[in-house]
Amino acid sequence: MKFKILVGTVLFMLLVTYASEAQRRKTPFEQYSTVSFGLGTSSYLGELAPYRTPVRSVFRMMRWNVNAGYTRNFTPHLAARLGFTWARLAGDDEYYNRGAGGNPFPNFYVRNLHFRNDIKEFSLVGIYKLRGDGRSPNRRVAFSPYLFAGIAVLAHNPKAKTPQAPGYDNNWVALQPLGTEGQGQPGYAKPYSLVTYSIPFGMGFTWRVNNQWNIGIEGGVRISGSDHLDDVGGLFPNPDVLKNDLARAMSNRTTEPIAARTGRDRTDIVRQIVYPNQAGINPFATPLDGWREGDFRGGGRGDNYLLTNITVSYVLPSKIKCPPIR
Repeated sequence: MKFKILVGTVLFMLLVTYASEAQRRKTPFEQYSTVSFGLGTSSYLGELAPYRTPVRSVFRMMRWNVNAGYTRNFTPHLAARLGFTWARLAGDDEYYNRGAGGNPFPNFYVRNLHFRNDIKEFSLVGIYKLRGDGRSPNRRVAFSPYLFAGIAVLAHNPKAKTPQAPGYDNNWVALQPLGTEGQGQPGYAKPYSLVTYSIPFGMGFTWRVNNQWNIGIEGGVRISGSDHLDDVGGLFPNPDVLKNDLARAMSNRTTEPIAARTGRDRTDIVRQIVYPNQAGINPFATPLDGWREGDFRGGGRGDNYLLTNITVSYVLPSKIKCPPIR
C-alpha cells in the first residue's frame, strides 16, 4: 500500500509539473531525445554497512556500475528517462569492522557475514531541469542542473564465498536457494523474491559540449523494497531445519577462524571481543552465545544503495523533412 501511495504521489507531481509548464510556454518547444551511456560507483547501506556511520559505509566497500538510458525532453524544463543500470553491491563484516579506529561494531565482526550482489535495475524517472532549454535542441543551455525521481524494477541475486575449510571450495554461491534464515522451512517465512522494486531520486548536472553531445554527472539514492539484497534480515534459525551442511555453514559463520572473503585470521580479534582478558582460549571451540538460534542475524531494516555516474549523451537528430515533390 505504501509503495502504491508513493508511486501515485510521484506520478501526480510529474503531471502537475507538466501541466504548469505547458501553461507557461510562450513559444513552441521542439521536443527532442537523447541516448546516454555512463560509468560510476555503487555503495550499499544495510545490515552489513550501518547507517550510523554513513561516510564509512559509503566509501569502505564502494563498487562499480554501468548504465544506459533514453531520455525524452517534453518541455524546456521537463523530461523523462528510461534507464538500465548494472551495479555491484558488496558488504563484509570482517573487512568493514577491521582496521584503523579498531572495531566500530564488534558484534558485527564476530557475526562474520559478507555478500556481493550484481543487480539489474530498469527505471523510469521524471526529470525537472532547473534551468530551462531554449525552444530547440540546438539552443540547450550550456549548464543544466536537474532533479529526478521515479520508480524501478530490480533483479538481484546475493552470493557469498564458502568457508576456507576442508570440504568447501571457497567459491561464490547463491544464498537465496539455501534459505540461510530458515526460509521455506516449516514455521519460517517463505523464500524472499529475487525481483523487487526501488525508488530512485537524486540530482545531476549536464554540460553542453556542442549541438550533438552532452556530458553529465549524476548521484542518487535507491530505496529498495527488499531487506535481503544482502541475504540478511531476520534471526538465526534452528540449524537442524536447514536444507544441508552448506546452508548451515553459510547461515552462521561466527566460528570460522579464517574470513572467507579476505583470507585473514580472525582468532585474536574474536577472542578479544568474546573472551576479553582470557589469553590462549580458543574462541571457536563451541557455538558463541549471542549468535545462536533466535538471536538477531540482521536488523530488519530495508537495504538501500547509492549510485553515482559520469555519462555521455547524444542528441538524436530530429525527423528529416522530405522536400516537396515537383
